[in-house]
Amino acid sequence: MKHNIGNNPITGALYLLRGMRMIIQPGLRRFVIMPLAINIAIFGVLGYFAFGWLSEWTDQLVAGFPEWLQWIEWLFTLLILLALALLTLFSFTLLANLVSAPFNGPLAEAVERRLRGQANLPEVPWHQALGELPATLRDEWHKLSYSLLRSLPFLLLFLIPGINLLASMAWLVFGAWLLALQYAEYPMSNHRLNFQQQRRQLGQRRLLVLGFGAAVMLGTLVPVLNLLIIPSAVAGATLLYLEAYAVEEAHDTPAEASITEDQT
Repeated sequence: MKHNIGNNPITGALYLLRGMRMIIQPGLRRFVIMPLAINIAIFGVLGYFAFGWLSEWTDQLVAGFPEWLQWIEWLFTLLILLALALLTLFSFTLLANLVSAPFNGPLAEAVERRLRGQANLPEVPWHQALGELPATLRDEWHKLSYSLLRSLPFLLLFLIPGINLLASMAWLVFGAWLLALQYAEYPMSNHRLNFQQQRRQLGQRRLLVLGFGAAVMLGTLVPVLNLLIIPSAVAGATLLYLEAYAVEEAHDTPAEASITEDQT
């Protein structure tokens, strides 16, 4: 049987913290250090040029203000900085996920092997992986269309006064769901589950999954910490999947609680 973890959003959020503890263990750190170093280098260079350009552009724009508007220079600068911070957050999340993507599947597999204490996942020959490429691309298209088609109604609701506040709250919930889907994909794809199967299984414990996604969303807003959110989310999603959904036999390990078997 599975762990009796229920459908609690707080329990789901705690999986992110457990993932953070997992990625610092020997043997798993190598899946974190390389993408982390690449992301730091990329954003260091981009940040240096972006802030230099922004400072020059802001000075030129403010210099063109009429004299009677000079008093709002500080407010204008603050708004520009806030806009840049949001743009940086969005860019970081997008680019960091692209950089980390090749490491996330192996990280999920390494976490599972560590928890189970044995090589449970079969090695997939390269020719088999190549043969599965059309199905993988189809799943990616389903995932993209799923996100886009469900995002458009929110964009329309944002334009309606009075409704836009409720739309913002609903968007946060939907964003948490999308983040949970994104990171749970890695361990579930390792078990050959397609996107429809992933959604169906995760929907069985929606509050648990939403709690995990909300924790990931909050973590991405914290500077410095957000550098570790992606590998932590992959490890946490792997723990969540194995303890709440997996049906294969698992063994006790010193690192984590045991993962037991569903009787079929």
